[in-house]
Amino acid sequence: MNNALSHLDSNGFVILPEFLSAEELRQLEQILPPVDRDAGGLRNLLDIPPIAAVTEGEHVASLVQLVLGPGAFPIRAILFDKTEGANWKVSWHQDLTIAVRERCEEPGYGPWSSKQGVVHVQPPVAVLEQMLAIRLHLDESGAGNGPLRVLPGSHRAGKLRDEEIPAWQQRTNAEVCLIPRGGALVMRPLLLHASSPATEPHHRRVLHIEYANCELPSGLEWRWARRGARAA
Repeated sequence: MNNALSHLDSNGFVILPEFLSAEELRQLEQILPPVDRDAGGLRNLLDIPPIAAVTEGEHVASLVQLVLGPGAFPIRAILFDKTEGANWKVSWHQDLTIAVRERCEEPGYGPWSSKQGVVHVQPPVAVLEQMLAIRLHLDESGAGNGPLRVLPGSHRAGKLRDEEIPAWQQRTNAEVCLIPRGGALVMRPLLLHASSPATEPHHRRVLHIEYANCELPSGLEWRWARRGARAA
């Protein structure tokens, strides 16, 4: 695990190819809601108690706390499923938004947006640097079904303007994240990542869970805070 943490620190991501057991996969598949084949996924999954329990379970939480420290908590969960009916392309980008309960103007926070009824905002870099994403793969992410590509080390550059991204593409070799069923990808939100449409489209279900270990300024609240801290 020390080698994995070192790789995460220097590169902004690490692949854990055998993270979920067969029983954990079976249980996760039972609690995930069905996805319309053309929808491409589902948001707001922390509203579903069994899924919220998985994100706070010992297996995942212990890994998160190794990186973010004790007290880290889930802040968002999304299911992606790239199929023939939802075969999208994602350009190079960083994950820059967080979900909050309501809009409250604070210095350094913005722009604002709404995604399926949930308020989102871009926070300062200091917040994003205290976050971590874990992507649990319920299906194999192979070369033919649009796997994630990443630019190692780009998470150390802070927030990048659109015009700065091509320079990173030119000087950094992209790595393709080929991950078996049951594997996990751990990544920093500021890591530049992208994916291409699948050439052999079939299910590529990924449960994307984001964690944080910091408080927001007075007036702003995480949309999904730690359940032990207050009622939802």
